[in-house]
Amino acid sequence: MERAGGTDDQAAAASSPPPPPQFSLAGCAAALEAALSGRCCTPGRIWFKESSERNLRARDWIAPRGALSKLYQRGQGSRGLELLTVSHLRAILLADHLAEALRQQGCVVRATPNLPQNTAIWNFLKLLRVNWASTLQTTSSDGRVSYFKKILSESIYTQLRKSEAPTDPGHNALPKDVLFKVHLRQFVKEKELGGYDTNLDVALVQEEALRQIAELQRTILQSQADSEQCLVIHVVGCEEEFQQQKIDLLWQILNAGMDQVTQRHLVCGPVRIAGENSHLNAVQYFQFRRSQMQEASVMKYGSLVQGDSWAEIISSMTSATIRFELLATAHRSPLNLDLTEAVNISTKGTRSGAFVMYNCARLATLFDRFNKSVQQGLYPKFPETSQLNFSALQEEGEWLLLYNYIIPFRDVLCQTTQSLSSAKGIHLTVNTETVCKFLVNLGMDFSSYYNRVHILGEPLEHLFNQMFARLQLMKALREVFHTALATLHIPPPSQL
Repeated sequence: MERAGGTDDQAAAASSPPPPPQFSLAGCAAALEAALSGRCCTPGRIWFKESSERNLRARDWIAPRGALSKLYQRGQGSRGLELLTVSHLRAILLADHLAEALRQQGCVVRATPNLPQNTAIWNFLKLLRVNWASTLQTTSSDGRVSYFKKILSESIYTQLRKSEAPTDPGHNALPKDVLFKVHLRQFVKEKELGGYDTNLDVALVQEEALRQIAELQRTILQSQADSEQCLVIHVVGCEEEFQQQKIDLLWQILNAGMDQVTQRHLVCGPVRIAGENSHLNAVQYFQFRRSQMQEASVMKYGSLVQGDSWAEIISSMTSATIRFELLATAHRSPLNLDLTEAVNISTKGTRSGAFVMYNCARLATLFDRFNKSVQQGLYPKFPETSQLNFSALQEEGEWLLLYNYIIPFRDVLCQTTQSLSSAKGIHLTVNTETVCKFLVNLGMDFSSYYNRVHILGEPLEHLFNQMFARLQLMKALREVFHTALATLHIPPPSQL
């Protein structure tokens, strides 16, 4: 799985009066960035977005954000942690969940790009329990990049920089960091490829794009040792879809071992944040939810909330809350988050990850109490399953838990990825929201049953068979909770 940075949405801006003749492109880019980020406050200047083509005049300037990001320091190199948006985080968590669901079905999955260990982004994803590929030392891809340059220099779809030499002073030469101009539309038309954005025309290829493809290619070579056929899933936010299709097509033009490779694009809808916190990036969003979880825990448990064990619990609960928020909606659909201060999170909100974790912890507490009672001699040891009489399970809620959750659970896991083999075109749709919704519904039905039924009854011999039958049901339910949470990389809580 691969995700890449860079966006290709367009912004238009006009200024009055028009810029002086000596304006520079970099200065204009900085001014536009200031306006887009809300920092422009120069008197006499009015910035606005113009979407109507007929209203655009000679003084107007239109440029893609991806190009602008390379003109000022903040956009150089790899994406900084402060630029990691909640939309990016949604795509990362979706890729992480999908990879684990596939692994549980016996597939070999490798994630790319590799993240250097102990970097800011690596440490942040570790907080969220993301199981992403990492390395202590970055592997050089210079040899493969040089090979790609040679292929492109000889490709019929490539226009070399040397042919871009201006014949007159008014001709706009390619930027210095652009190696090739590649005609993607011509390639798509000749190969009769369907599903790609109709606006794809020319790709200005920089070395960074070739390095991305080199890392993809290295991952493919590792995967082909396990299987001849490889499926590459590009997991991206809708803002990056256009750019990722360029990488897809450029890789095909390079044709570097692509004969046994199928590419698909899994696109996440935008994340819209309501309220005064709409500006939060991914790290600030995590910190906001963590502070809410800390406050909710203190309100419920008071002075007990302290020390390393509680810090770990709060961190785990925060991770669960965020994953359920970002993954419980179908990945292609827009996601609306309400981060107003008035909206708090707690274990009482039946739709939240905290509620699921709370009910999973209740099972841990139940078996802890049972084991302590066995040690005290109140209950006998748990008998063999063959010795249990399950006719003692007469509660409707018990059979609901069995037939709605325990028995169909494996089928539910398969539903997450069942469309992979039947997907047509370049886009992929998977039911990655299935596990979250399943756990939420399980939490509600289990909570209803647990609040109504006393599983650990009086230590009387004639009540033991019913108690053990119920405990066996709870064992199976605990396994379902733990296995489902594992696909989300959420460790099951032992207390709460």
